[in-house]
Amino acid sequence: MKRNFIVMVCAMLMLLSANASAKTLVVYYSYTNNCREIVTTLTSQIDADVLEIQPAEKGLKYEANNYALGTQLLNAIKAAPNDASSYPAIDPVTTSLSDYGTIIIVTPLWWSQMAAPMQTYLFNYGGQMAGKNVGLIVSSASSGISSVVADCKRLVPDGNYFSENLWINHSSHSNRASLIQNWLTTVNYNTVTGISKIQTAQNTPIRIYDLNGRLLNQKPSKGIYIVNGKKRIAE
Repeated sequence: MKRNFIVMVCAMLMLLSANASAKTLVVYYSYTNNCREIVTTLTSQIDADVLEIQPAEKGLKYEANNYALGTQLLNAIKAAPNDASSYPAIDPVTTSLSDYGTIIIVTPLWWSQMAAPMQTYLFNYGGQMAGKNVGLIVSSASSGISSVVADCKRLVPDGNYFSENLWINHSSHSNRASLIQNWLTTVNYNTVTGISKIQTAQNTPIRIYDLNGRLLNQKPSKGIYIVNGKKRIAE
């Protein structure tokens, strides 16, 4: 009896571990709303939890005065990339990466580099992504994304990166549903992650609920909420 109980517990632990390794977390930062729209489209095609990165200081205009503030933040990181004080503060994050086997990072490009708030998150938590599947989606106006890819690999050096990154620029943003679907197929998302289904791109109405099932007019600034049946976290 005791041996059977031990076998049953071991089997349950293995099942829980397998479930965790098959879960996907989409981590994103959005300044102009483009990345938020990309994430909404992405999570209509895959099952994933969502974590939004928020700057600690609200209302900043990174593009004002000929991009003075945005450039200042990026230059500070470039000058001392291994110094935590070089990175702008973000809101506290409580989501545990140990619950996920796949992380998809969705970030804007700022003047050829990864947006500073996303760099902060990856500086703090990129080490916890070692051995996990890592995908990268970059939104930009027109610039290429090679420097953003380099930033990501500097901050997450031991991730198992998807075979390709996805670049969605201004001219292709309206076609993002098919671009995302093609990317998921190209990187063999089902095989890599162990998740069995990619949903066909479609125009699904966006419905946001709180945890009590009440329909909301917009997403809350903090806490857990539900979008089209999928849990999201604003921190």
